[in-house]
Amino acid sequence: MAGFIHVSSTQFPVAFMSATKRSFRRASVIRCAANPPKKRYTIAVLPGDGVGNEVIPVAVDVLCLAGSLEGIDFSFKELPIGGVALDLVGVPLPDETLTRAKQSDAVLLGAVGWYCITVTFIPNCFSSPYHICMLDSSQLRAALQVFANLRPITVLPQLVDSTYLRKDTAEGVDLLIIRELTGGIYNAHPRGFTTNEQGDEVGFCTESYSASEVDHIARVAFDIAKQRRGKLCSVDKATILEGSMLWRKRVTAMAASEYPEVEVSHLLIDTAAMDLVRHPRQFDTILTGVMFGDILSDLAAMIPGSVGLLPSAALGDSGPGIFEPVHGSAPKHYGKDTVNPMAAVLSAAMLLRYGLKEENAAKRIEEAVSDVLDRGFRTRDIHTCGTTLVGCKRMGEEILRSLDASCKKL
Repeated sequence: MAGFIHVSSTQFPVAFMSATKRSFRRASVIRCAANPPKKRYTIAVLPGDGVGNEVIPVAVDVLCLAGSLEGIDFSFKELPIGGVALDLVGVPLPDETLTRAKQSDAVLLGAVGWYCITVTFIPNCFSSPYHICMLDSSQLRAALQVFANLRPITVLPQLVDSTYLRKDTAEGVDLLIIRELTGGIYNAHPRGFTTNEQGDEVGFCTESYSASEVDHIARVAFDIAKQRRGKLCSVDKATILEGSMLWRKRVTAMAASEYPEVEVSHLLIDTAAMDLVRHPRQFDTILTGVMFGDILSDLAAMIPGSVGLLPSAALGDSGPGIFEPVHGSAPKHYGKDTVNPMAAVLSAAMLLRYGLKEENAAKRIEEAVSDVLDRGFRTRDIHTCGTTLVGCKRMGEEILRSLDASCKKL
């Protein structure tokens, strides 16, 4: 029985070159399906800029096949964002894109930021307002009211030789960083520019967290820690920052009153950064604020050996979550078929697990990725002696082949 796939594109003033049109056709003729469709979901697909247009088609193919094996019917709405949207309608986040995204069950995002780097594609970019030319996914996050960022850091046994750390340090690492997105120093007020009494220009911002903001993200972290190995490390700077002092107070109180079964520890941000590279296996679930999470998640990204391996999710209380690889648009690599699609593929697995609560389909994707690595296929960023070097498209084909093989074993 064939998979069930519906595709539509939004009408924009000028032609919108679909990054996934060919991919959708390819997926639509997949023969294997373990079950007839029982559940139906709408996915907003935002390939964005640069290599997002290479990795997202792979992720969509994999999502389609994994879903069909579990009787899931997907309807995909492909929409422009970032530099592509700026070219089309003059803004990086069009109202139509935002409306369709809000109406979806989940958002699969590729990358934005191409035009922030390669401005030669928009000659008048620097004459436009700064916020028009620069876009990151924070604008989409704010619009969809997501507040919890999940960044898994896992060293797969097949890739332990690719890590930037010593093999005996990185082996077995499996941790999850949960970062608050909507409060803290990135979002609090007052902020801005002024001039002091000496006539010097001053830039200032506010580090602030409320009790409700801390409780909001902490409850997410505690619930996830319970489902993992029951360990939660909260990271702050409570020795000097009042916002962190409140953060630690609220996390400690919640642990005692609501989650006595979770083992809770507290680390200062500088100590946590050292321990992430010195002894990363001690961590299971890490909870922290917006700025410290930004720093720690990028630091931890180097443990597996490549950002091309790392997925992420941004979740809210309701409405669609955003699922995206952590790498950027990478204009230097665009069009060369050299990028690693695994981060996007594993983001699709997170979409299934956290966005749609489809655990079996998520596990199928993760097992297929593991099988491809077992068979020795590697993209350039993780290639080592004795393995087979392949490009983005070939890696996608091999992941589909592994999924198809798992179907035939049923």
